[in-house]
Amino acid sequence: MSLLIVGCGYLGCRVAAEWTGRGETVFGTTRSAEGAAGLAALGVRPVVADVLDVPSLASLPAVDRVLFCVGYDRNAGPSKRSVYVDGLRNVLERLPASVARLVYVSSTSVFGNVDGGWVDEQTPAEPITEAGRICLDAERALTAWSRESGVSTVILRCSGLYGPERIIRRTLIARGEPIPGDPDRTLSLIHVEDAARAATSALDAASPGPLYLVSDDRPVPRREYYHAVAAHLNAPEPTFIPPEPGSPEAARDVVDRKVSNRLMRTELKVSLKYPDVTTGVPAALDASG
Repeated sequence: MSLLIVGCGYLGCRVAAEWTGRGETVFGTTRSAEGAAGLAALGVRPVVADVLDVPSLASLPAVDRVLFCVGYDRNAGPSKRSVYVDGLRNVLERLPASVARLVYVSSTSVFGNVDGGWVDEQTPAEPITEAGRICLDAERALTAWSRESGVSTVILRCSGLYGPERIIRRTLIARGEPIPGDPDRTLSLIHVEDAARAATSALDAASPGPLYLVSDDRPVPRREYYHAVAAHLNAPEPTFIPPEPGSPEAARDVVDRKVSNRLMRTELKVSLKYPDVTTGVPAALDASG
């Protein structure tokens, strides 16, 4: 099979490595010549394209599978809604007829739960943040396209993604500065390598379901995560302060949910390399240097 990864960055490059490692042909989009050189060095066939630049999407390669995992670059200019919703529609309208499966990487931010309870694939999506509303609108655009096109689509709602060079609050923790937020609220996470395994399983599966939550085995109180990072960095004991009213931290601080990965495990047969933060955080920090 052949694969096109739209947004071949932090997560996409790891999926590409799994596919190229087994001898498959992988194409990956990037917005720059520099990015293209980096992908080529990984054995990925680069496609210089921007989801908001329609002419650049005119010659997408004929492939069997597509992974859409475009990240948001705050420094690029366009809004998150434009990138995630309009950009997705632009790509969907220009995919070659050869595509039989598209896997879309979304976020558990589409859930609005604030009571500390569990969420799963049957939990209604009721986002309370603008980021969550944007992700849900993108999912709806994908679902509508799937109904029209008949192409098999799978949505992966990922918990907080972490891994090498991406450790939440690392700088504050290393400096011993107070962390904004309630440390007793729940944090659901997924190591990037395990998220890549889930994406690969969804691309490979013969008859996958339309939706899976991608998370590790054990949601933890934020306090446990921060302490695990501090201990591995030999940093001071973490301390906490209330977030500034109206700040992005305050908006995120109301969220308190546990994400279930049961369906990912039973249907996609994903075996986690890092079941929780006790193994994933040290590995990520060691790889970060």
